[in-house]
Amino acid sequence: MTISIGDTIPAATFKKKTGDGIVEVAGDALFPGRTVALFSVPGAFTPTCSAKHLPGFIDKADAIRAKGVDEIVCTAVNDAFVMGAWGAAAGAGDKVSMLADGNGDFVRALGLELDARGAGMGVRGQRFSMVVKDGVVTHLNIEEPREYKVSSAEHLLGQL
Repeated sequence: MTISIGDTIPAATFKKKTGDGIVEVAGDALFPGRTVALFSVPGAFTPTCSAKHLPGFIDKADAIRAKGVDEIVCTAVNDAFVMGAWGAAAGAGDKVSMLADGNGDFVRALGLELDARGAGMGVRGQRFSMVVKDGVVTHLNIEEPREYKVSSAEHLLGQL
């Protein structure tokens, strides 16, 4: 079953590359009492993700935060080392938190897996964006396959 607006975010544990190594980021610390704009990409360093999706959220970070968002999170079914390197290469800095969903547990719990085995990428997460307020999904934008429209920073900003 796919998550919907009004649903509570399922339990999740992400990994994040920091200067001190890899740390766990628990969903029960990330979402409660806060507003989080989260977007998922099929893979770090992939064409649309690197040319449009992540850069859009980096560019619009200040405007998104000005609308009451506490944190902007990018997640993908990649390991924390890859997510950290991608964030560094893209200049994410403190604008976008790069959180790894290495085993795909989070996207599986959301019902938003993407079978990319035909492209040699295994099972990944679909391209989507959402706003989560105090652990509850208030906005959800799921892309059609091979599309990049409704999950963009610009679209999400227009919804806030």
